[in-house]
Formats: sequence, C-alpha cells, structure tokens
Amino acid sequence: MLMSAATAEAAAAQTTPAAAHCLVRCVVPVPTAFAATLFKSKHIYSLISDSAKIYLDMNDARFECKFPRRPYLPGMADLFAAFDPPTSEAAPEPAADSAPLADRLRPTTLAEVVGQDHITGPEGAIGRMVAAGRLSSMILWGPPGTGKTTIARLLADAVGLRFMAISAVFSGVADLKKAFAEAREHARIGKRTLLFVDEIHRFNRAQQDGFLPYVEDGTVTLVGATTENPSFELNAAVLSRAQVLILHRLDHAALGQLLDRAEAVEGRPLPLTREARDAMIASADGDGRFLLNQSETLFAVNLPEPLDPAGLSAFLQRRVAVYDKDREGHYNLISALHKAVRGSDPQAALYYLARMLTAGEEPLYLLRRMIRMAVEDIGLADPGALTQCLAAKDAYDFLGSPEGELAIAQACIYLATAPKSNAAYKAQKAAWKSARETGSLMPPENILNAPTKLMKDIGYGKGYAYDHDTAEGYSGSNYWPSEMEPQTFYVPTERGMEKRIAERMAWWASLKTGDA
Repeated sequence: MLMSAATAEAAAAQTTPAAAHCLVRCVVPVPTAFAATLFKSKHIYSLISDSAKIYLDMNDARFECKFPRRPYLPGMADLFAAFDPPTSEAAPEPAADSAPLADRLRPTTLAEVVGQDHITGPEGAIGRMVAAGRLSSMILWGPPGTGKTTIARLLADAVGLRFMAISAVFSGVADLKKAFAEAREHARIGKRTLLFVDEIHRFNRAQQDGFLPYVEDGTVTLVGATTENPSFELNAAVLSRAQVLILHRLDHAALGQLLDRAEAVEGRPLPLTREARDAMIASADGDGRFLLNQSETLFAVNLPEPLDPAGLSAFLQRRVAVYDKDREGHYNLISALHKAVRGSDPQAALYYLARMLTAGEEPLYLLRRMIRMAVEDIGLADPGALTQCLAAKDAYDFLGSPEGELAIAQACIYLATAPKSNAAYKAQKAAWKSARETGSLMPPENILNAPTKLMKDIGYGKGYAYDHDTAEGYSGSNYWPSEMEPQTFYVPTERGMEKRIAERMAWWASLKTGDA
C-alpha cells in the first residue's frame, strides 16, 4: 500500500489475476465496508470491501485479495481508525465443564458479586463510577478469596475498557514497560486500558513509582489488588492517585450463596448435614475460593450418606489460620491481646493468645510483649505481674511446647486480672522529657560525691543528711538542681499496691512540711 503509482503500474503489467494478491498486503480483516482509491495515473487501483472480503480493482478487472495474517505493526495503527489491535492477553474463553468450580462460578456481572455490596452496589464507590461510565484508579484491599480479581475484570467490561492483567509476583520492569507501551498504542486509537496488578504490594518502591506518569496522563487506569495494608506497603505517591477500596471477608450469608450456586451448577446438593454445611462455611474464614475448592472435593467423591461435622472434619483438612508473622494480621492480633489485657478481660485475652499460638507465632515473642504489658499497664499496682511473666518465660524455656504454653496462658490470665496502673509508664515519659530539656544541670552540692580532700574543700557533700540517722528514716532533704524547681513525675493510683504507696508518699510530704 505504500508503493508509488509508477511501481504499482509496472507490477500490474506483469501480474495475472491469480497473482494479484501480491500487490497488496493487509494485517487484519477490515470490519466495515469501505472503498479507497490508492493509486491514480492512467490506471486506477482501488481497494474495495463488502465487510466480508477485500478486493483490488484494476481498471475494469476485480481480483479478490487473499493474504496471510500478519502480526500487528504499531507504526500502521492509523491506517484504519476502527482497528483494535490484538491485546497481550486474549479474552478468556467460556469456562468448560472441566474448569475448576471456582472458575465456572466466576460472576459475569458486578451484580453477581457477593458480599461486597458496600462498594459494588448502586450507592457504593464502584457502583457510582460504573453508572457514570468513568473509572478512577483504585486499590482493592481485602483478604484472599473476596473477589478482587473478579471485580477488576468486570469493571473493564462494564465501562468498555481493554483489560490487561499482570502479577507482581511474576512480572518485572520489562513486563511493565511492555504493558505501558501496548496501552499507549491502544490509547492512540481511542481504546483506554484497565491495567490490573495483582499482589501490587510485592512491587518495590521504584517499580511502584514507575506507574505514576502513565496513571497521570490517562494511558492506564490502574486497579491494584493487595491483601496487605496499603498504608504500609504502597508509596504515598501511588496512594494519592488511587482510591483505596476495602473488601470485606465474606460473611455467612455470602458464603451460603456461593454454596447454593455450586449446588445449582453441579445439579445436586452437597453431601452434608445442615450442621456440617454451617461448619464448612465457618472453616472458610471468609474466603470464597477456599470454600468452593472444598466443595469441589466433596462433589468429586461418592459418599454413602451425608457427612456430619465430625465426619467433615475428618474428611477435609483443617484450614490453617490466615496469619503472617511480619504482616498486618500479626500486628492486629498482638494489639488485640494487649488491649484485652489492659481492659481486664481475661477471656478475650486468652482467645487472642490462642489465635497467635495456634497460628504458629513464636512463644518468646508473646512473652516479651507480655512483660511489656506488665510494666506498662500494671506496674506497681501489682509488682508480681512482672515476676509472673519472667517465671512463665523460664518455665517455657524449661518445658518447651506444648507443655510450656500453659505457663504463658497462666501469665496472661494474671495480667488480665491484676489491678491496672500506668502511673510508672507516665512517670517515665515525663522524667525522660524533663531530662532532655535540662540535661546539663548540676545536682546540689550536698548530694555530690566527695572522694578526695579537694572535693570536700570546695563543698562537695557538705550538709548531706544520712536518712537512716533520722527517727523516721526520712530527712526531707532537697535533691533537685538549684536552677530547677522540684517536679512531680510519679503519681500513684488508688489501685492495688499503689494505694499503699500513695499513703506513704503523703506521709513523707507531711514530715517535710512539719504537718505530721
């Protein structure tokens, strides 16, 4: 098509109808009828399409053009404005009967997505965007098996965007560059791209920054999926350009809907009693994909009678709790344990302790945190709390798991039921602050050490009162720098042993003022 007229005429003079297709090359079938005059001299050469075939007209003769399929050439994208070049990811084929159950049940519209009505419904953020026909970039944050990938695919269909997916687990800089280049070529012919990035938190900070120019200029609409807290895992620059939408764990009703759909597709009910069905839903822990995989296992076997909860537990392996020792779930549970102890709820404290231990948390980590609870939230209201935690640590070191975990549980109960005081914790913070502000002041001379004659001669230790020589064991001397007013850091509570400490401090104060 890029030949000059003279070249075309010379070729035409030597061309037979059977070889006419050699004059013209095309990369794809043309979807609509058209007619275009290509060369004009003493002969007229025209391309004619009837929406089914393409013909080359040379004067009064017409030849059908037959040419091999060619790969898409980006430089020719402006030849046919309506042409949509092939994407790097082909549209998914309809799920066959051999496909996994979860894939066969994948929703085909946003209305079929269960458990996320707060964002996909008419009043939700996604529902409003779809109604307006425009999407902004977004981060879908939620636990596994809650529909993040499905929602991203359906969003592209709902607003007519080209869908392209990459995984941060398997992709690198070269894959990102290729994705952005393809998106830019499609943008030139008016086709915008929804770029779905699964596990986006696995990209490092530099890779995340690479998205910014393409998101800003509209080359791609970014939809990222993550199971981790975006505040910790994603760059602030990415978060400022993408709306974070939170997906919830699927509740009992939503998981029940998935089982109903699975039974409808399979044409038979699950071989479970009502109690076992409820137990299986509970074991899914809000993960729809896990539930459907378990259902597929049950459908694949022939059972003589429905399973009860005990039979189901024996047939299916126990689900391992979702817990990453260095991720948000870890910090959420230790926070819950600490706050339950502080709130004097031994039942809840034991529950969160058990959640962490059964999920594989390191017991010594929990003991370290419990020692912190003993000094921060109990302190001198019950000094035995610290002793209990240290004893639990020694017992665990001696016994190991699982026997030693009883000592940890005992210490947890002790902490939760002990009288609470953060007076020592507050006193420490206040004293540290004061020390940073007045760190160069000299103590008063009467309490300075005087190991040499020179020091004694210049006044070090002069006037020091030895408290044990007084009748009450209390001299009431001044211990503060002369440039500083006496401060009050520690104010004991009226709880536990601190009540007695408060009484003793009040008595000392009265001795000092002479009111005793």
